[in-house]
Amino acid sequence: MDPAQLILSVLMVVIIIVSLLSNVLVLICFLYNPEIRKQVPGLFNLNLTFCNLLLTVSNMPLTLVGLVSDAQPGGDGFCQTLGFLETFLSTNSMLSMAALSIDRWVAVVFPLRYHSKMRHKDAALALGYTWAHSVSFSAVATCLSWVGYHRIYASCTLANPRTSSRTQFVIFTVFFHSFTFLLSFIVLCVTYLKVLKVARFHCKRIDVITMQTLVLLVDIHPSVRQRCLEEQKRRRQRATRKISTFIGTFMLCFAPYVITRIVELFPAVPINPHWGMVSKCLAYSKAACDPFVYSLLRHQYKKTCSDIVNRLMKRSSLNATRGRHENKGSGTPPGQ
Repeated sequence: MDPAQLILSVLMVVIIIVSLLSNVLVLICFLYNPEIRKQVPGLFNLNLTFCNLLLTVSNMPLTLVGLVSDAQPGGDGFCQTLGFLETFLSTNSMLSMAALSIDRWVAVVFPLRYHSKMRHKDAALALGYTWAHSVSFSAVATCLSWVGYHRIYASCTLANPRTSSRTQFVIFTVFFHSFTFLLSFIVLCVTYLKVLKVARFHCKRIDVITMQTLVLLVDIHPSVRQRCLEEQKRRRQRATRKISTFIGTFMLCFAPYVITRIVELFPAVPINPHWGMVSKCLAYSKAACDPFVYSLLRHQYKKTCSDIVNRLMKRSSLNATRGRHENKGSGTPPGQ
């Protein structure tokens, strides 16, 4: 194993650990907090978490095995099953992010009609489409034997070992990425930019009211005035930073891999195996980023995590206190 493979292997292990722990934590918060379960975005987050967890425990470890051993993990049938899973889960994840962006757009642009426009029934229909879309492309690729072990990515994924159906495979690959990655990216950009526009408009209105108030309060201390102006600036930057995070992580993680898969369709352009694995690791890293981008950094999830930790510590403290009382009652010194 060369140094590049060793570094990529360590990176894969880190991605697997972070993705597993963070997605499990999101799932625990969802099960623990009934308020999160009642919210419509909770269904989209649950679906995204399910896809990330399944990808983490099924495809990522076997990609690591393929990278270390430089060989296909398992037989052809097993590899085709893994290829179906990866195509299905990655497609479902992208469409779930698009669904979350639509939900945010409706909530911000139509706040008074949000509960009538985005009900649990509507969320279930949207998730039904993501599953139908994902299953359709995955099933077609598997039935036509277009999934298998790909040495450049050291994983079981979309691959066409036959030359007889190359044209059909090229058409399918372009069509697949256009209606999955490109469609999701367009939806993210359109919805979040509209959200940003509305957020900036509200910030501007708040800024006008704040400035009018500051003008009227002539005796206000300069430090208070300065803090108000700094809060205005932070409020404007906060909305831009959130939107940039949603779109930026999507592009940073998925775009290199998708572009590499498109470039790979041209036989005259060679793909470096190390770059192939780097792009694959970036795509996998989205499963580790999603829990923080969409869930764990939100106030509701932070509070839920804090409640869970406090409850566990309180229970541990009660057990320790009960144990000391029992030891005193029996006359046995602690630790004996």
